[in-house]
Amino acid sequence: MVKISCDLILPIETEAHRLGHWLFLSLSHLIHMETIIFDLGGVIINLDNRLTEKAFVAMGAQDFNHYFGHGFAASFFKDYEVGKIDDQQFINDLRKMIQLEVPDNLIIDAWNALLLDFPPERIQLLDKLKKQYRLFLFSNTNSLHMQAVQKIYQQAFPGRELDDHFEKAYYSHTLKMRKPDKEAFEFIVQENKLNPTTTLFVDDALVNVEGAVKAGLKGLFLEPGKTIVDINWAELS
Repeated sequence: MVKISCDLILPIETEAHRLGHWLFLSLSHLIHMETIIFDLGGVIINLDNRLTEKAFVAMGAQDFNHYFGHGFAASFFKDYEVGKIDDQQFINDLRKMIQLEVPDNLIIDAWNALLLDFPPERIQLLDKLKKQYRLFLFSNTNSLHMQAVQKIYQQAFPGRELDDHFEKAYYSHTLKMRKPDKEAFEFIVQENKLNPTTTLFVDDALVNVEGAVKAGLKGLFLEPGKTIVDINWAELS
């Protein structure tokens, strides 16, 4: 069992849990939530980082997994994620890293290969929750990924925009701040006049949830294999 604080909610292993019911430790202190801030990748849109790694390896890149993933070894990944460099600089830096003279479009396609789909049931859930809570989005992402994400969403849901599901969507490359930094959460709270004690942050990366808790929010860690559809949201109202 992972150590928890009174503001960090993690699933408890029980017979009911094994049967597919979603239970939480100390769930009672999450009652009367007014605001929910969702992560994007792995929470609303499906991802598979291995596909990007495979795409670069197929081009001839060596040891790409050493540079790609949580805790990037190359500093320009983080610089791109907080908007310090533009798309072309990122592509050039990535080309240098893999040491291959390949055109921009192949690098972009490989970089975006990890982006999969938006399960309709998750989008339907957002529509439902928006009637009950103030909803926000906070994602560590980058310009190239977001261009692709918006296209994937619009192809699946013509006439709609991803950001319309939220009162406001925050992306690290435009916010110039990223998770799990406490200052990023505090900025969102202050800008929208949120009450941290009635604001729930949901993410599939524990370190990001811990960052939200440090900023005074409630945190819900979405463990591998579970989705936001598995949560009994009625418990929060």
